[in-house]
Amino acid sequence: MDSAVTATTGPTFRDATESDVNALVALIESAYRGDASRAGWTTEADILEGRRTDPEGVLQVIKSPDSRLLTVERDGAIVACCQLEHRGEHAYFGMFAVSPALQGAGLGKAVIAEAERMAQGAWGATEMQMTVISVRDDLIAWYERRGYRRTGRMTPFPYGDERFGIPQRDDLEFELLVKRLV
Repeated sequence: MDSAVTATTGPTFRDATESDVNALVALIESAYRGDASRAGWTTEADILEGRRTDPEGVLQVIKSPDSRLLTVERDGAIVACCQLEHRGEHAYFGMFAVSPALQGAGLGKAVIAEAERMAQGAWGATEMQMTVISVRDDLIAWYERRGYRRTGRMTPFPYGDERFGIPQRDDLEFELLVKRLV
């Protein structure tokens, strides 16, 4: 075997640490904002400009006693992440990002399956909830294929709060998606 060729290992899952903050912010930004995000299919670049998150927001999730920031590595590099937050009988799933170069190859499916398993195992959660920008039809369809259902319950997008991005349209709102964990 050629010594220049290295085998790619499967993903490893772990909780994020403070030393991961900058890499996680870069990953999340690359998956959703700017031209780099257009390499994947999860981009929000056409509906939102500006930042998706910041180091303070990521650090807050890492330090929260009711949250975990699940970090996914492959070959020593952070390639995906998601937030899990314990909210009584259900868990909230958010801050989900997969490196644009790896989207469409099944990594996202593996991450969400592991997140569901962890929410059930660690907290006894019977339901996973998330909010998705309602105009993200492809993304919502992807979640529906994973067993999530639309509820029709909407919450307004925080227009004017640039921590969530700079909207490029005036019809943005979040829809609650839910999945029963059995």
